[in-house]
Amino acid sequence: MHLNHDAAAPAGEPIAFDDFLRVDIRIGTIVEAEPFPDARKPAFKLKIDFGPAIGVKKSSAQIVARYGLEELPGRQVAAVVNFPPRQIGKFMSEVLTLGFADEEGDVILFAPDHLVPNGSRLF
Repeated sequence: MHLNHDAAAPAGEPIAFDDFLRVDIRIGTIVEAEPFPDARKPAFKLKIDFGPAIGVKKSSAQIVARYGLEELPGRQVAAVVNFPPRQIGKFMSEVLTLGFADEEGDVILFAPDHLVPNGSRLF
């Protein structure tokens, strides 16, 4: 399945509401960010705290064009927490950190505009 990041692309095929509910999107706080020099595309390694029920999970995020390492810890982000882990080089990414492409195609992180408890689910 190819995802089109173009803002002019039409909406995807209709899905059932139950399909949406199967995708578990939660809020977490980045607790650690470090370079990921082995990644094919420029990326950072993140550790994200999703609260006591889910815990701290690792993610690879291609966000280097818009974010510096020093500004990431403490930032809340949304992530899919129920995809299978994915091996990226020598790194195991456990969650998919979510974002949108800006006009240049760089990733802008998806996050609430007010703090919410870590582990809160998108609905």
